[in-house]
Amino acid sequence: DVMPFQRYVETGRVALVAEGPLKGKLVSVVDVIDQTRALVDGPSSGVPRQQIRLNQLHLTKFRLKFAYTAPTRVIRKVWSEAKLDEKWAESQWAKNLANKEKRAQMTDYDRFKLGAARVKRNRARTAVFKSLKVKAARGSVFGKRKGPKTQAKKERTKKSP
Repeated sequence: DVMPFQRYVETGRVALVAEGPLKGKLVSVVDVIDQTRALVDGPSSGVPRQQIRLNQLHLTKFRLKFAYTAPTRVIRKVWSEAKLDEKWAESQWAKNLANKEKRAQMTDYDRFKLGAARVKRNRARTAVFKSLKVKAARGSVFGKRKGPKTQAKKERTKKSP
């Protein structure tokens, strides 16, 4: 049996802050206060221990193993032993966030250069595609092609009035 959902709000679950002044920082859940709030700590991202609403968090696939309500020094040690910052940087989620940030920082000239590069790439791609298409039509890609099937042309007769 495959469990349909595996990212639970639990002690040690690493989350990304989605809103507020700490947006974009990684934290670890230390304790669940109630159904809407959790106590979090982010020793490596510079987030002090504090409560935060669960709807401000995006849960990640990462989970640290530490005791319930462990002190910050223990969390920092477990965080560094798990090499969480490196794992996060390698994840596709972090790469997408970095690309989004990079796009947001682009100047007008950068956007122009990007558009010009895309046009150049697409023209090269189209040229290669057309050459392959011509080769296929000549029969050099999929073997020899048989001669074209010709149909006898029907002669048109004029209708008399």
